[in-house]
Amino acid sequence: MAVTISENTKPSRCLGGHRRRLIVTIVLGCATVVAGSPRAQSVDSTGTAIDDGPLTLVADLSKRTLSLRLGETVRESYPIAIGTDSKPTPTGTFRIRKVVWNPAWVPPDEKWAKGKLAQPPGAKANPMKLVKIFFREPDYYIHGTSDTESLGDRASHGCLRMNPDDAYRVARYLMTHGGSPRDENWFWRVLHLRSETKTVYLDNPIQLTITH
Repeated sequence: MAVTISENTKPSRCLGGHRRRLIVTIVLGCATVVAGSPRAQSVDSTGTAIDDGPLTLVADLSKRTLSLRLGETVRESYPIAIGTDSKPTPTGTFRIRKVVWNPAWVPPDEKWAKGKLAQPPGAKANPMKLVKIFFREPDYYIHGTSDTESLGDRASHGCLRMNPDDAYRVARYLMTHGGSPRDENWFWRVLHLRSETKTVYLDNPIQLTITH
């Protein structure tokens, strides 16, 4: 798979002073992805279907990685931070059904969140950053983090943290393969109108397996 990214660096209120505007084009060999199927088949230049196998995600807690697989092939792999010993990330098999762009953050009723203030979408102090990807509602999801030095460590309260740019890529990939794609104008609004929360439900939920 080839991934082409065009990048614009502009001042931002949310990603540590700068925002990298990413426009991602995914090409599987010489094929293009046909969305709307949980198997996310590709077609070659003649229109012949190529069965890449279903898209699945695997989070390996021991390796601190999140991998995207088509069939048995790992297409992408990203570093993650996982839950602490006292707030471990749950293991098992889950279905990703909901992606929330520009989420607000409300402090949970937990001791560690005492005194913390709610943060609106796009706020610099919003720990969710650009996107949150639910795998076990309401408490567990994949999300970006400004504390990228925590990646590779036990640092979260059970969620899977990623570099915000990586979370953006994964969320777009899930929407395309989950049968709920959007065009570039839609993503332009997500990136530039940060006060707008947008929730996307996947027509074809994607499997996430979390292993020790």
